[in-house]
Amino acid sequence: MASPRGIRLTDQQRVAWLRLIRSENVGPATFRDLLNHFGSAAASIEALPDLAVRSGRRISIAGQAEAEREIAALARLGGRLVAIGEPDYPPWLREIDAPPPLISIRGGSGDLLRQPMIAIVGARSASVAGRKMAQILARGLGEAGFAIASGLARGIDAAAHEAALDGGTVAVFAGGLDRLYPPENAALAEAILERGGAHLSEMPLGWEPRARDFPRRNRLVSGMSVGALVIEAAERSGSLITARLAGEQGRIVFAVPGSPLDPRAAGTNRLIKEGAHLVTTASDVLEVVGPMIGHAFVAPPNWSEPEGEGAQSPGSVVPDDRDRALLIEALGPTPVQVDELIRFTGLRAATVQVLLIELDLAGRIERHPGQRVALIG
Repeated sequence: MASPRGIRLTDQQRVAWLRLIRSENVGPATFRDLLNHFGSAAASIEALPDLAVRSGRRISIAGQAEAEREIAALARLGGRLVAIGEPDYPPWLREIDAPPPLISIRGGSGDLLRQPMIAIVGARSASVAGRKMAQILARGLGEAGFAIASGLARGIDAAAHEAALDGGTVAVFAGGLDRLYPPENAALAEAILERGGAHLSEMPLGWEPRARDFPRRNRLVSGMSVGALVIEAAERSGSLITARLAGEQGRIVFAVPGSPLDPRAAGTNRLIKEGAHLVTTASDVLEVVGPMIGHAFVAPPNWSEPEGEGAQSPGSVVPDDRDRALLIEALGPTPVQVDELIRFTGLRAATVQVLLIELDLAGRIERHPGQRVALIG
């Protein structure tokens, strides 16, 4: 495995990055656009009030003391805040659409977070056979050099984590790292840390997971992995959401077949019909992903800041009302690529970028995979 490389934020930059991503209506895609346009998180924070005014609404900007308290509380928990491009940031996660610029990590000794991973997910109300299958596959993949990523849920997730304790496993939280869910897996969560595994989240400490946070977590589970393996999943289950996200992220989807009489196998059987790789042994997965071990990663561009006190703004573009009206007219409920908007409107790329930031801060656009955006309302 190649030696870890990447950026290292200064303490001052880390606080600014945290303030920016914790500010109202600033998601990962908007964070990236702000950083690209203004050159640094600090410069972006200075620009936010004017951008918000032009968007037609006021937004709450996270304060310096608030960010410093979160970093200190995370350290007391034994965790750390890792920025995209830093050595401990999972390399495959960097490559998804709108990756989280900052993640909170607890544990993760050695090269675990840079190790190739397989996501194993499935039914919470899993059968004994399903749990046993998850353990057999997780153990076999671990022995072959793959870490296991999952969501620490009941059933298949818990079985996979438990079997992967020796080979390495990462539990992704839907809430803050101090908000374990479900509580019944507390002993397993502690065992993961004791055996060199890791807990990971993009949410702030104290954040109680809501229903809509679990799909957001699932995109991290699949995003940090080279492939997603589904074992027992009913139709319309969270595991199928993970499989769909994995496909959108360009990850390989695997599924274990089950009895047509078991509703817990309906989702996995459908995945196989739609092209997922059928799996009955770990070797079925290894034949596909084995060559990916040792894959070299290059840190993506446009996610770093200059050394020193912070970047200087390259000069903010201030669109006029005509530019704004032209872009809004070009947008609609159907997602379109940003490059298409630039070509269609004839506006400068920087102008479109700033206008999309304004619309994002106003809650008027929705981001979609493939650098696509759609107008809301």
